Amino acid sequence: MTKVSVTILTYNQVAFIGQAIESALNQITDFPYEILVGDDYSTDGTRDVILDYQKRYPDKVKPVLHKTNLGQNGLFNTIETLKLAKGKYIAPLDGDDYWTSPHKLQKQVDFMESHPDFSACFHNALITYEDGSPAREVNAPDQKQVIGMDDLIGEDEIWFMATSAVMFKHGLIHYPEWFLKSTSGDIPRYVILAKNGPIGYIPDTMSVYRKNHAGASFKDHYRDARFLSNRIMMYEGINAETRHQYNSLLRKNIARYHRMMLDARQYGRSYFRRAGLAVHYLQYRRPDQAETREIFRDYILPKWVVDIYSFFALLPHRLRRTT
Repeated sequence: MTKVSVTILTYNQVAFIGQAIESALNQITDFPYEILVGDDYSTDGTRDVILDYQKRYPDKVKPVLHKTNLGQNGLFNTIETLKLAKGKYIAPLDGDDYWTSPHKLQKQVDFMESHPDFSACFHNALITYEDGSPAREVNAPDQKQVIGMDDLIGEDEIWFMATSAVMFKHGLIHYPEWFLKSTSGDIPRYVILAKNGPIGYIPDTMSVYRKNHAGASFKDHYRDARFLSNRIMMYEGINAETRHQYNSLLRKNIARYHRMMLDARQYGRSYFRRAGLAVHYLQYRRPDQAETREIFRDYILPKWVVDIYSFFALLPHRLRRTT
């Protein structure tokens, strides 16, 4: 029986996909596992690399080659690949990341088998940067050992689990409409997993998470109205998914995105649209008087009104200078 399904998800990552597959093939385990490689219609030679590994390791490497790009930042590639998984556990790996320990799968399976009530586990990972910036670990030495829903939801966006570091029970993930529309796959996945049981932490650093311009992490533009709207939709969905148990925290998080929306590049020249968004933000967030005045001044009052006010406010000072 297949114990683990490794799911490698890739799109146009010819420079990295070989290392990702190799790191999965190098795992030392006392159980059988499979490697599913879901390719979202790459056009840069990634598929040729995948097919070459299939020829060399036909019993282990199983390509999942889509006839078109399924979109949604790889989410539908993930869903379709998972449908073919036979393992009791799923170990996801992005096509531009790789595992550094040959014992990664064994350690995580041992953890899951000894904690049958847990939905998932994760380990530490090393973040490396394509521009040569110093690498750093995802998790601090004081990382909490058992993660619940309370640790995943806050006023700000919370992230401390690299995709390549996670293993979860097969069959727990479901896809409500807000998840299917979300451009983030990790945040919804971890929330849904936490609903089904605790998530454990293994302190060993056993994978590398590359940050590069081909990766999804560089597509999150905080001045892009579409991205911000998607985040608002996602957190509203999470609020419903958790039955509004964290409504106060999530409203503050959602309000952050409404505030960022005021500076979205799509609305820079649209006074009426931005003023409407500002009014909505004030109604939603109900900020203190200082911020309320700032929002009125910068986004609601027309520029000519501000200019006239500034002219008369500064007029006494100007008159004093001329006398």
